[in-house]
Amino acid sequence: MFRLVCIIIGYFLGCFQTAYIIGKKVQKIDIRNYGSGNAGTTNVIRIMGWKVGIITFIGDFLKAVIAVFICKLIFPDCPEAGLYAGLGTIIGHNWPVFLKFKGGKGIAATMGTLLAFDYRLGLICITIMALVLIISRIVSLGSIIMSISIPICLYLFYNDLEITFLGVLFTISAILRHRDNIRRLFKGQETKLGQRTNEKYQ
Repeated sequence: MFRLVCIIIGYFLGCFQTAYIIGKKVQKIDIRNYGSGNAGTTNVIRIMGWKVGIITFIGDFLKAVIAVFICKLIFPDCPEAGLYAGLGTIIGHNWPVFLKFKGGKGIAATMGTLLAFDYRLGLICITIMALVLIISRIVSLGSIIMSISIPICLYLFYNDLEITFLGVLFTISAILRHRDNIRRLFKGQETKLGQRTNEKYQ
């Protein structure tokens, strides 16, 4: 039962769409109709600039942190509770019920989950993403490689089947949301960080 409770708490916090709210407030647009069509930090940076993008990242990051901490407090004897809460947050962010299930890709929320669950694990995974990003300047590539590293790190840190399986679900979610990015990566057509666009999403 605690697993379901954690997922539900995380899901409804995840439905708080920072990019959508800021887009409406700042430029009176639905960010999902512009650029990549994604309600996340990278698309906000491309459409509305770095300052708004940073605010978006902080909002998406913190909602996962809050979800993890709440579920840790409610279920202190269940170490995996935080991961279930984080998974729920990512699902809510990616498929928000209040926005017709069209959200973001959950990477900022993933970072928040990992750091709140185990800061050592979070720092390792985020460092992996940062290194890939510095070398390639491709956010999606860094996000995918970081996501793949999650179950590996969880297994090495905890050697627990359920916790490792949750890490696999994080990876699957990221890959599902990055399907188009993966196709563009193979074609050499993926947009690099810093390339700004105001084009409407097709």
